[in-house]
Amino acid sequence: MLVALAAATVPPASAASAASAASAASAAVPAPALAAASAAPLPALDPAELRAAIGGLPAADVTGALLRITGRAGHWSGTSGVGDQETGQGVPPDAHIRIGSISKVFTATIVLQLAAEHRIDLDKPVQQYLPGVLPAGLPPIEIGQLLNHTSGLPNGVHSPDFGDGSPEWFAANRFKSFTPQQVVDLMAGQPTQFAPGTAQQYNGMNYYVAGLLVEKITGHTFAHEVSSRITRPLGLRDTQVPDADDPRLPGPHSHGYLTVTSPDGTAHQVDVTEQSPWPWAEGGMISTPADLDRFMTALFRGRFLPPAQQAELFTVPDVPSFHSSQCRTAADAGRACMSMGIMRVTASNGVTVWGKTGSRPGYTSGVFATRDLSRKIVYSLNPTNLDGTEIRYVQQIAAASFGTVVPATG
Repeated sequence: MLVALAAATVPPASAASAASAASAASAAVPAPALAAASAAPLPALDPAELRAAIGGLPAADVTGALLRITGRAGHWSGTSGVGDQETGQGVPPDAHIRIGSISKVFTATIVLQLAAEHRIDLDKPVQQYLPGVLPAGLPPIEIGQLLNHTSGLPNGVHSPDFGDGSPEWFAANRFKSFTPQQVVDLMAGQPTQFAPGTAQQYNGMNYYVAGLLVEKITGHTFAHEVSSRITRPLGLRDTQVPDADDPRLPGPHSHGYLTVTSPDGTAHQVDVTEQSPWPWAEGGMISTPADLDRFMTALFRGRFLPPAQQAELFTVPDVPSFHSSQCRTAADAGRACMSMGIMRVTASNGVTVWGKTGSRPGYTSGVFATRDLSRKIVYSLNPTNLDGTEIRYVQQIAAASFGTVVPATG
């Protein structure tokens, strides 16, 4: 089942920025340099290609998908597959989704606001503001290094309390929750991955610490700060930081399913729509495509941050990527791709977009835009496994939306 809600094919428009070579004289690629880079033309939207990008659902590994494209370079939206296996209902175009690590963009925005308010210094060690929170023995970690994943923090030791990474464990334990401090404590006794500031490795630990920093500096909960600083002023009525013990997902929504194997070897699907949102400031938020579009539009236009902090959003450290799950495209060439809160993706046609991906069991999503907002995309998929096979749909969406993203080789 595939529904194209609206489509418009328009002439190519200019992207706001394109890939630019890192400066040998600087430790980062600053926003002004990127803005001045030669623009690459956006491809026109092809409704047939967009339908095909999310078509063929439901499939064994993905039950449903939605795609929303906006901006002056053209609009298109569509859904595919089923949102409810029991009723056969399709995917709601305005579905609430578990946005996973897209939550980090909200967290980084608040931390950058605190820096603009002179309540913290991005160049100061986070230990100065959160004494005793990080395990003893870690070197000084600058706040900015948390936000752009150059901290080198340990990933944490494996704990059976957090499961074995299998669909079976998650399905049976999906209501189990953990506090941010419990997660941070997993780093105890572990060495850093690299000297802080010398490389980049995507690591959720950075944003658990950032969330704790927000609460310590403001004296309020992270959820309160998201509401008072972002969602309420912007009118994002469908975006929230749910309590860790609240597993509900507001409607309308697509159900999330995981395929699990029973002891007798038979496979069946378990509905995991309801689950603990304990990843919190790192990955526990809920939103909708329209809200994410509105948030990123306001963020890119500078509504939340003054110029100095706004520049940090589009400044990628000039350091190597170190065994990271991100920055693995040919354009990255083994270098960092993440700034303080978002990431840079450059397609083979030279078009560059900025944004963030996110994932929770049953839900994989992303929000990206060109610097000038001429093209904005929000997508959501409902994978039935935890091994990332839905990436082929993400690649198809990217190719149809702004250009082919070539994976790194080797």
